Amino acid sequence: MGGMEYMIIAVALLVVVLAGTLAWVLPRRRARGGPIPPPRTAAPAERDPRVAEVAERVPDAGGPDERPAAEAATEPAAEPAAEPGAGEVAPSGTVEIPAPTAGRMVRLRVRLARSQNALGKGLLALLARERLDDETWDEVEETLITADVGLAATTDIVERLRERAKVLGASSAERLRELLVEELVQALEPAADRTIATASGDGLPAILLVVGVNGSGKTTTCGKIARVLIADGHSVVLGAADTFRAAAADQLATWAGRVGAEVVRGREGADPASVAFDAVRRGVEGGTETVLIDTAGRLQNKAGLMDELGKVKRVVEKQCPVGETLLVLDATTGQNGLEQARVFTEVVNVTGVVLTKLDGTAKGGIVLAVQRSLGIPVKLVGLGEGPDDLAPFDPVAFVDALVGADA
Repeated sequence: MGGMEYMIIAVALLVVVLAGTLAWVLPRRRARGGPIPPPRTAAPAERDPRVAEVAERVPDAGGPDERPAAEAATEPAAEPAAEPGAGEVAPSGTVEIPAPTAGRMVRLRVRLARSQNALGKGLLALLARERLDDETWDEVEETLITADVGLAATTDIVERLRERAKVLGASSAERLRELLVEELVQALEPAADRTIATASGDGLPAILLVVGVNGSGKTTTCGKIARVLIADGHSVVLGAADTFRAAAADQLATWAGRVGAEVVRGREGADPASVAFDAVRRGVEGGTETVLIDTAGRLQNKAGLMDELGKVKRVVEKQCPVGETLLVLDATTGQNGLEQARVFTEVVNVTGVVLTKLDGTAKGGIVLAVQRSLGIPVKLVGLGEGPDDLAPFDPVAFVDALVGADA
């Protein structure tokens, strides 16, 4: 009987040891049974290439996703970019409040007056002579031509000024200055419509195309135009349709972010027309008042430019009519800029000119040459590098600052 008890105890101990061993071994073996299968992702062939493209442009957040698998599994899939053009909205930073446009020409008068070295001061010095003979009038013509007024406009201005001075018997420097101001203002066609078409009248956004050669400050000016529109109370969407320069879209996004505007852009080298289409669609869907489209400024050949700008306009007008086409010209290029401008006027219906860099480095008379040679009103002028140094053009204020009583 004692031997039976020892046997029972031994069996019981053996059961306990086996149970403990199994309890310790099985979980470890289960843990070593293989790696946890990764979350399922679409095969490369199944992925939308537009989504892959966006992913490549987004910087890595720093390390793999360490969230719980359940949380990761519930994350919604990325939506593909809109077609056509794969437009994307750049995030905005600190929003600035642009200075009002009213009175900008007056506040920027000092900068504009720097141009009178070649035009205003020279003309007034000549007209202040005691005797206005043929030689003096020849010098007046030379001064105007040197100031980039152009031969045709110069001839008209001098002939009219000379005839009026003779008929009216004007001899004093002050009276001759008044006649000069009147002739210069008249040459700028003060009755021309210089307003920017910012209302379509049918509930759709107003569409503004900005064209011009690269190097004229076109993209920067496009950003400044957006500031002008926002300063005057308009909502704006910017379309970065100059897709052939990588910096152009980034530059436009920076300008838009400063004033809280949206910018729609595509990948580098994308079809400009598709980006413009996306920008207009964004404006229509968002109830935006104005869509401002920055176009490419290549001038390798007229045929290529015509095809590209023509396509942009056709695609855009499937949604909204183009109400304004603004040509950006660099005032410092003088008569060469006018030759470039003529190419654009032959390709698209330019409705207004934006003259940039019209400060101390320009000669002022280019404004008259643009008006006379192109027959298109100058609507905005850039008088410096500041963000709010773009002003609505006022012929009377311009001539007054150019000639100046103190010149």
